[in-house]
Amino acid sequence: MNKIKPNEKLDIRNILKDLDKYVPKKRPWVWRDISPQTIGEFTYQQASPGIKNFVPLPSARGLGNIDPQPDAVITTEIASGRFEDDIRRMRMAAYHGADHIMVIRTAGQSHFDGLLEGTPQGIGGIPVTRKQLRAQRKALDIIEEEVGRPINYHSYVSGVAGPEIAVLFTEEGVSGAHQDPQYNVLYRNINAIRSYVDAAESKMIMAYAGMAQIDGAHNANATARDAWKVMPELLVQHIINSKFSEKCGIEKHNICLSTVPPAASPTPDLKLNLPYAVALREFLSDYKMRAQMNTKYMDSSTREATVTHVLNLLISRLTSADIQSTITPDEGRNVPWHIYNIEALDTAKQAMIGMDDLLSMVSLREDGYLQEKKREIQERSILMMEEIIEMGGYFNAVEAGMFVDSGEYPQRNGDGISRDINGGVGAGTVVKRDEDYMAPVTAHYGYNNMAQYGEQYVKDPSSLIGGCTFEHPEMVKFIDELDDTDNVYLRMDKTEKYRTGKILKPEVEWLGDGTVVVDLFFPTDIRTAEAAAIETGKKMNLVKVEVIHKEVLHPSEGTRIQIKGTFDFDIDVEKLVLPEIIKSHSMDDVINYVKDNPIKVVAGTAGNDEHSVGIREVLDIKHGGIEKYGIKYEYLGTSVPIEKFVDAAIETKSNVIMMSTIISHDDIHYKAMLKLHNYAVEKGVRDQLILITGGTQVTPEIARKNKMDQGFGRGTKGIHIASFIIDKHKEIMNK
Repeated sequence: MNKIKPNEKLDIRNILKDLDKYVPKKRPWVWRDISPQTIGEFTYQQASPGIKNFVPLPSARGLGNIDPQPDAVITTEIASGRFEDDIRRMRMAAYHGADHIMVIRTAGQSHFDGLLEGTPQGIGGIPVTRKQLRAQRKALDIIEEEVGRPINYHSYVSGVAGPEIAVLFTEEGVSGAHQDPQYNVLYRNINAIRSYVDAAESKMIMAYAGMAQIDGAHNANATARDAWKVMPELLVQHIINSKFSEKCGIEKHNICLSTVPPAASPTPDLKLNLPYAVALREFLSDYKMRAQMNTKYMDSSTREATVTHVLNLLISRLTSADIQSTITPDEGRNVPWHIYNIEALDTAKQAMIGMDDLLSMVSLREDGYLQEKKREIQERSILMMEEIIEMGGYFNAVEAGMFVDSGEYPQRNGDGISRDINGGVGAGTVVKRDEDYMAPVTAHYGYNNMAQYGEQYVKDPSSLIGGCTFEHPEMVKFIDELDDTDNVYLRMDKTEKYRTGKILKPEVEWLGDGTVVVDLFFPTDIRTAEAAAIETGKKMNLVKVEVIHKEVLHPSEGTRIQIKGTFDFDIDVEKLVLPEIIKSHSMDDVINYVKDNPIKVVAGTAGNDEHSVGIREVLDIKHGGIEKYGIKYEYLGTSVPIEKFVDAAIETKSNVIMMSTIISHDDIHYKAMLKLHNYAVEKGVRDQLILITGGTQVTPEIARKNKMDQGFGRGTKGIHIASFIIDKHKEIMNK
């Protein structure tokens, strides 16, 4: 397998090459190795080993760019509609800590009654096909090597083609899947008997492959009118699927409950959700918990989604989470963009590491509201299970509309989902096997008359024919493309010029899609603001302008609008003027150098300029200024005459002059730089001084052009200036 370096792009065409010869490794699900980790000066208890290549959180810049990894497997859901672009997002996600890549199917794929071939473009997801699976699994082989840990690959086993998909997933190295027959029955109206027969076959195949199985009970609180009222039912659904999965052969440690807190703020979030989480984990402690954020009450505000996410993460830390999902904050507006996948991953990582070992410092009360509410939820769920048994079982309960009723059990409002046991998709397609039924394949559920050929074949049916596709992947028939008008090669041909990196275009979802998002504020009502935003987008030469978020800040005084649109232009990289890299040493290196080589600075704001905030931030210890590294300074204030800088430097025996200049009319900031240099020359001290200037209108190029040693503009930190000072000081001392 080809290795790749961080500064090299994934070659998608190379991944697609010789796919017919690629054989996926058999990939059972991999849990993280949980153990205390010491990273830098900190020890983490709920943690796992780090990865080789990563992008640290922005807040880690002052902590040596450490990247601690939490204990839970971290999920990202990816589904742009073009699998070839999703591969790139998978790589980005892995660098931010994702080791569970969940691929969302295209809308309605669970209705299909067979497998798809080729790689058509999807809507609301990607078509899950053999070629798509194989290409992405092959790409993940490369990405795994790059980050240094296994990555679980995941999709859905559902619909009337469920067993066929389970076989496909096993053949193609998929390591986890959603599989819940209740999902088929309740939400896809697949015949109940057919759904459970298919599920038995699918689950046995998944057990053979070592896949993690995640259920779909959370769909009840996504569908119910008042999600917090279905908490007893959620327990019931989890119990039914988990025990059924266990009976079909899936190991307990690979049975995962898709648990979603049913409520979201501005409800009393924790008072509703925490008792439910405790009740669930207490009842089903033998199984794994896959914690997912609540999206039912999510609007298009990314801020609101992030708050919901963090509150849900708090519940994970107060209870447990073996898999932490990160449904993107764009779930509410169905815009699966790169940036929101990454932001959600960073939110999960930062929050979970920030709350590391929380239960060693706080404890959940063993009396009072929490325990009373937990017990109430559990009792309601037991009563519901008892009633289901009294009714004659699950199928009868479904016919009676027991599930997803908007009343909190035992209250019933009569609006539950009702399915006819003899109706639905696939009704009448289940037939009893003949006595001599025989299927010589691995991991086949139910009666299989292999003993007629010899007892040795009972446990190993496929040995009768020398093995099936599970043992002999070369038997799998690979079909490349079926559609001459919609396939990956045509899509890549259209975007080929962007794959070299020499031509760029903004993107949020697909390579070269040209999409941008713009935040706007208008001091008016929401209808007027929306119309004004669309017109603004058009004036900016955007096409396909859409409002994707609107938020009233005051009914008449102001509205925030977010639009997306498309730019129809390319950027030639060779014509760009790249910003200069500002060198930065480690904090310890700077401190140690200054200890041995004392450095003193005079600083102030030049001429008639009264601005002082910027220079104080790069001077004062409070803001991480040069003082933090042991550099002494004499602050001269604002409106400092140019001559005073040099005279003060001579008087105080300083090594450095730091001059801030914000005002730029009449090019006064250029003139101030030249004047400072010329006066230092006149005084005969220019070679002994390091002259630095900074301000919002300053760039390194401008400063050096005007005889300064260096210039610093927006975003400058004290460590940047301190690093330059010690480098320049070494240069002067070595002359």
